[in-house]
Amino acid sequence: MAQQDTFSQLLGLQVDEVGAGYCRLHFVVRPDMLNGFGALHGGVTFAAADSAFAFACNSHGRQSVGLTVTIDYLEAGRLGDIITVEAREESLKHKIGVYQVRAVNQNGVALALFKGTAYRTSNEIL
Repeated sequence: MAQQDTFSQLLGLQVDEVGAGYCRLHFVVRPDMLNGFGALHGGVTFAAADSAFAFACNSHGRQSVGLTVTIDYLEAGRLGDIITVEAREESLKHKIGVYQVRAVNQNGVALALFKGTAYRTSNEIL
């Protein structure tokens, strides 16, 4: 799935690990990812968390799509930061999965907390 995800590739997301209900990825904050205040744009943080969520919820072999997501921004990322994003499954039912995603910088400082609820279709994926 990650090989087909051109948007995640555009962001430079590097997938480190994917397992059942789990994904860890990282990226380096580039100049084109900064907002007008010189901080990591919230949209980049959201997109990275959304990608980790997608990889985790699709790890069970059934196509899953986001129903609802929320994000809380805690700290600002900065140019050159290495951001690690980790998605963990909290609940998995026949049609619904719930995931918590955490984004931290290279010093372990939490930048954002993301929660996603996924709808699990009946479509199998490889």
